Amino acid sequence: MTAPLLDVKHLTVVFDGSPAVTAVDDVSFQIAAGETLGLVGESGSGKSVTAFSVLRLLQPPGRVSGGQVLFEGRDLLTLSEREMRAVRGARISLIFQEPMTALNPVMRVGDQIAEALLVHGQASKSEARARAVDLLNAVRIPDAAQRVRDYPHQLSGGMRQRVMIAIALACQPPLIIADEPTTALDVTIQAQVLELLRDLKAQFNLALLLITHDFGVVAEMADRVAVMYKGKLVEQGPVRQILREPAHEYTRSLLAAVPGMKGAR
Repeated sequence: MTAPLLDVKHLTVVFDGSPAVTAVDDVSFQIAAGETLGLVGESGSGKSVTAFSVLRLLQPPGRVSGGQVLFEGRDLLTLSEREMRAVRGARISLIFQEPMTALNPVMRVGDQIAEALLVHGQASKSEARARAVDLLNAVRIPDAAQRVRDYPHQLSGGMRQRVMIAIALACQPPLIIADEPTTALDVTIQAQVLELLRDLKAQFNLALLLITHDFGVVAEMADRVAVMYKGKLVEQGPVRQILREPAHEYTRSLLAAVPGMKGAR
């Protein structure tokens, strides 16, 4: 069998204090190349902390206290910060929940896309500018050649999220982590962004770790689902199987909250 692209083994994250709090408790999951795993659970269940731990972006007092994060055969938790910087953006990209806080407000969006390429040495300045236009076209922003000159505040929320996706795609990483990518958007724009992610995933053969509290999004987007509750994975498996026969009471309650879905009783 082919080794998984990402293999998280017994990941444990604590937040130091008095007392210390375990935010992620012995979590294990795998993602194959080209696969979408939906990591689902309510706010505070540990989903985003898991994602930030994979990318080594946890801020103190949070720290990984145990486990392994194997990506392309290397344990990311053992790499130097310099080695991790070569992974972030180039091999694993993160789409943040709120693009207005993630984008630089005083940089043109085209320059922010180009910077992702320049930092990883994947293009010259002129090539990076041209690629920025191509990427805005890829994420279906109209008048891309003009829009590269815009600042984030000149774009709508949906457009800003598309810019974030363009930045994530810039270096064509094999894995993208999308942290609640549609939460800040209205329902119509949510649907467009999810459709875009699905199309881009097929086009670029991306693996996707999709973090969400919405089982409806998981049902639409994911191949497999892992259900997180109070820092633990309580259930995981193929989406259809979990939708049809959820084994955990918490999974059933999440399903019951989605119109048209009722957890098995």
